[in-house]
Amino acid sequence: MEKIRLSKLMSEQGLCSRREADRYIDLGWVFVDGEQISELGTKIYPTQKIKLNKAAQSQQSNLVTILLNKPIGYVSGQPEPGYQPAVVLIKPEKQFISHQSAKRFQPAHLRNLAPAGRLDIDSQGLLVLTQDGRIAKQLIGENSRIDKEYLVRVEGALPPAKLALLNHGLNLDGQALKPAQVSWQNRDQLRFILHEGKKRQIRRMCELVNLKVTGLKRVRIGKVQLSNLPEGQWRYLEDGEKFW
Repeated sequence: MEKIRLSKLMSEQGLCSRREADRYIDLGWVFVDGEQISELGTKIYPTQKIKLNKAAQSQQSNLVTILLNKPIGYVSGQPEPGYQPAVVLIKPEKQFISHQSAKRFQPAHLRNLAPAGRLDIDSQGLLVLTQDGRIAKQLIGENSRIDKEYLVRVEGALPPAKLALLNHGLNLDGQALKPAQVSWQNRDQLRFILHEGKKRQIRRMCELVNLKVTGLKRVRIGKVQLSNLPEGQWRYLEDGEKFW
């Protein structure tokens, strides 16, 4: 059996991100089979037991994940000329407070806050921003199984054969797309459920069957719904609320 870099194994096991793993190792917060590990680059066998100490566990429990109803005109991540990143909306006056809300905004919650997945500048709806590498990996990692649901307003004719192609049979970037679930929500709106997230995937899929997208809104990621979160407002992912 071949040894694997400890930080990689920690990430694969969902304990944290690789960057977080390196920091925890450097701080001496990681134990393998009861032995403290503090040397970066350490390799271990996959069968060995990895454990984080209480300091790492406490730090992880304080990491926040934020759900934003992104309006059109904001970019998900890196700002583009003339446009602002969605994170500028994470301010106390934009927090949506419900009876379930326990957390209140703190400036520290903006530190290392990053989008876990894209939502195009001309699309709206549920965008996740998180400090937690474990959640980011679950949502956008190579092996992610989290599905995402969209309501898509379209113009153009869609005969049954082309609707079938949207469900399965299209190719993008030289690769076959994974099967999707596409059905009519009403007379001019489609409901898409995707299990992958290629750049501008839905718009490009629609172009292939001669449909024009006039509106696109993400309403669900895994088990988390956009629900009644107002446009331009945000809330914290609550304790016990899970994407999977």
